[in-house]
Amino acid sequence: MIYEQTLSQPVGCRGIGLHSGAPVALRILPAAAGTGIVFRRVDLEGFEIEATGRNVARVSYATSLMKKGVLISTTEHLLAALIGLGVDNAILELDNLELPILDGSAKPFVEMVRQAGLRPQRRRRIYLRMRREVELREGDKFIAVYPARGYSVSYSINFPHPLIGRESFEVELSPSGAGANGCAESDPFCREIAPARTFGFLHEAEAMRNMGLIRGASEENAIVLTRDGIHNPPLRFPDEFVRHKVLDLMGDLALLGKRMIGRVVADRAGHAMHTALVTRLLKDRSLWEEATGEELETEAEAPAHSASLAARPV
Repeated sequence: MIYEQTLSQPVGCRGIGLHSGAPVALRILPAAAGTGIVFRRVDLEGFEIEATGRNVARVSYATSLMKKGVLISTTEHLLAALIGLGVDNAILELDNLELPILDGSAKPFVEMVRQAGLRPQRRRRIYLRMRREVELREGDKFIAVYPARGYSVSYSINFPHPLIGRESFEVELSPSGAGANGCAESDPFCREIAPARTFGFLHEAEAMRNMGLIRGASEENAIVLTRDGIHNPPLRFPDEFVRHKVLDLMGDLALLGKRMIGRVVADRAGHAMHTALVTRLLKDRSLWEEATGEELETEAEAPAHSASLAARPV
């Protein structure tokens, strides 16, 4: 995709926050070229918070943004849908502090954007193309990004549960974005990532609620795991758990403000490490360069230089 995109018309929904349990109305509005993704708290006189790494606030069980004391919580699913669909510019209006969880995946947000449609704008889209590798480690957690021709994610998780254990998933994600009606069902993001739901463990629920978390969680918006099974089957994918982590990663990396060209590798990373990678990249401009859609298309037609673009092992 050479040019930026926005929605053709406004679209909205209502729901509750996963952690707050509070009701919230969301509207996604078209925005001018160059605006980026901007949250707007209509309950606070239209206060705006840009969806960028510099506004990251809390990243425990969800990614939250804060500016001048105003909070936007659980941003990752909607941001993943927008970047997965190729939406560059949008105003996200909500009347409470947390986005609606809906069914626990990005699929309802994808359907909303597809309903609204997309339109190209006259500003050329700029991509963030990796020039050098970056690796972050914290105990047994790992995340890295390496130079590559396209955008791909390889993610692994390891949970001591009989239905999860160690799961890995790898996906190639086109940097071109979506067409006028959003991505087709054949698109890897729409087909493989967007429907994957968040999950939690039933035996941890009371403790988490005592911490002020998951007050809006239910069987309708999360996969609920018992100690040896699933409380609310069926799964949408046999490896839905790791696919949801890829979804979270995509949403968190959207805080770069540009689509990435690179290969991301993560192992048991989570929101904190996702956003740490965003912070590292935004602080060190030498790690990446800007590239236009025309440049990427030209390079895609040229022979690959495997030595410089090879994926690096973990």
